[in-house]
Amino acid sequence: MNREVVVDVRELTMRYGRRLVHDRISLQVYRGEIFAIVGGSGSGKTTLMREMALLQRPTSGRVSVLGRDAYALSERESLALRQHIGVLFQHGALFSELTVAENVAVPLREHTALGSAFINELAMLKIALTGLAHESAQLYPSQLSGGMIKRAGLARAIALDPELLFLDEPVSGLDPLSADALDELILSLKTALGLTIVMVTHDMDSLWRVADRVVLLGDGRVLGEGSMDELARSADPAVRRFFRSPRSRAAHQAWIPV
Repeated sequence: MNREVVVDVRELTMRYGRRLVHDRISLQVYRGEIFAIVGGSGSGKTTLMREMALLQRPTSGRVSVLGRDAYALSERESLALRQHIGVLFQHGALFSELTVAENVAVPLREHTALGSAFINELAMLKIALTGLAHESAQLYPSQLSGGMIKRAGLARAIALDPELLFLDEPVSGLDPLSADALDELILSLKTALGLTIVMVTHDMDSLWRVADRVVLLGDGRVLGEGSMDELARSADPAVRRFFRSPRSRAAHQAWIPV
């Protein structure tokens, strides 16, 4: 299949002092898919996502995003490219002194010349798209549940109608029902908005439910890549240990079609 590449990572290396986090990693993300990054604690999952989202410069290597060499751009070009990217941070990263509506409006006020009334309308539309009640718009982050914080952060991430959406541990800290509901929201937004999604997660149920392809990181490199079914059947010992753990097997069984 001739698929359009929207993120192209080539020979990416990342070091923190003497610690090697990524050792010449290469991978591609295709338009319209949900691409998940998994791995053990300290494997550099979030660091890789931040490098792909133009939030952290790698030590060496190349990251191409939407056809542009992300770290060879001028500051102005980089800012323009970032407007096609949305990010949901693990803990929401909402501004505590702003209401939900004001948080969602921040990217619109910073990156567009739209009028205040229209910005407010767009913010309310994004809030509705993420399933938050209308009255939630006037609440502050301290007044929100964990699931509401995730949805508010997601509404802000899609404020500028991005082509590419990054999600860092989207269901972490949520109860099972809230996690299931957020998974369904991610799938519906992907379809409704034509998004390409890159997500970091350790939740096996979420992986089986939403991920089209998954990459497993370990020892600074890519240990395995493919669909969840392909990875669960891998003959590679390192991949097998990760995807055939008791928790992984339980999640697998839960998503086998009846």
